[in-house]
Amino acid sequence: MKIGIIQYSPLWENTEKNFEYITHLFDENAFKCDLIILPEMSLTGFTMNAKDFAEDFDGSVIPRFISLASKYKVHIFTGIIEKDGEKIFNSLFHFNDQGIIAARYRKIHRFTFAKEDKFYSESKEPVITKINSVKIGLSVCYDLRFPELYRLYVKEGAEILIDIANWPIPRIEHWSHLLKARAIENLAFMIGVNRTGTDPFNHYSGESACYSPMGKEIFNAHDQQGFFTFEIDTEEVKKIRNEFPFLNDIRLI
Repeated sequence: MKIGIIQYSPLWENTEKNFEYITHLFDENAFKCDLIILPEMSLTGFTMNAKDFAEDFDGSVIPRFISLASKYKVHIFTGIIEKDGEKIFNSLFHFNDQGIIAARYRKIHRFTFAKEDKFYSESKEPVITKINSVKIGLSVCYDLRFPELYRLYVKEGAEILIDIANWPIPRIEHWSHLLKARAIENLAFMIGVNRTGTDPFNHYSGESACYSPMGKEIFNAHDQQGFFTFEIDTEEVKKIRNEFPFLNDIRLI
């Protein structure tokens, strides 16, 4: 599977300019990939002005991503501020290569340190999506600190785990170590897509990365901005789990 990621510095709360930039990168690179992943809150940055940017299915953001996925025949995972009635969620959408919404994950662990719980609604629903027969467990940023979510995914057969984020420099070492740990403990590919640049509150250094089921770093964008690609062989998950059947020994959950 060929993975593309977009690691960039979104202009603060500027959905139009950010979508223009993303579209430009798609024009040059999208046909090369099976799946493209963008950071958390892909078009705004990590804003608490949720009501100003939340959209339902009749808004402008979701149809634009549907159009991109359909045009380039590529799966897209992207962060969207989603409105559902009176509730607002920090969501990760999976648009499949036909331009259909294949899955929607709403962030379970809200980042109370930044008062995210004051502006975004709570979710309790883990979500596994599929590309062909490959199962993929979805998560957003702060979820990465909570291994129980990923353990649930792996018990359901997930082979790839994905976390999209706005993870700042002061805790970037946590990001890198947690990504690697989630890969090792679950014998799965762990892909984390972060952002670069600045917003009014934080600085970001990227470090978007992919780790193999044995914890080997397959890819790292470090602090660079742009469109990056790498490949993974999901058959490796089955091979490693057969060779090292550690997951069969889980007892507590």
